[in-house]
Amino acid sequence: MVVHEMLKRGLWNFEVEIDESATAEWYLTSEPWSCDCGDCRNFIELCNRNNLPEAVHAILSELNISTEKATYVCEIIPQNDGHLYQFSYRIAGRILNEDTAKSTVTDWGEIRCCHEPYPYGAPGFPTPHFDLEFWVTLPWVLEEKE
Repeated sequence: MVVHEMLKRGLWNFEVEIDESATAEWYLTSEPWSCDCGDCRNFIELCNRNNLPEAVHAILSELNISTEKATYVCEIIPQNDGHLYQFSYRIAGRILNEDTAKSTVTDWGEIRCCHEPYPYGAPGFPTPHFDLEFWVTLPWVLEEKE
């Protein structure tokens, strides 16, 4: 068993320990989100066009995670200015202030660290782990109807 260093850091309102090496190693061989529904294909197209909020790109880049390799994606509800999506990325490590931290609401969306129960998005992911979850209204960019 390989032991990696856990680095303490803040992710918005959450204090976490992250095993950056284990996280990067898993994402190196993982596949992009693969659901073929229109909503998920729209999300992947937004990733390919670099259309996610800059803060999402920044943190994922720091952790060596490609945006299209989300471990959970769901279009929640159409809205007047786009579609509210929930999408997550699994991180090797632990949340240190899970009982007291609240999600952060910004002008571009909401962020929290949590434990996403969806079982299929990160097979073989190292433990312990948590999920970095985003709630963001995104545009529809596919040429097909919504």
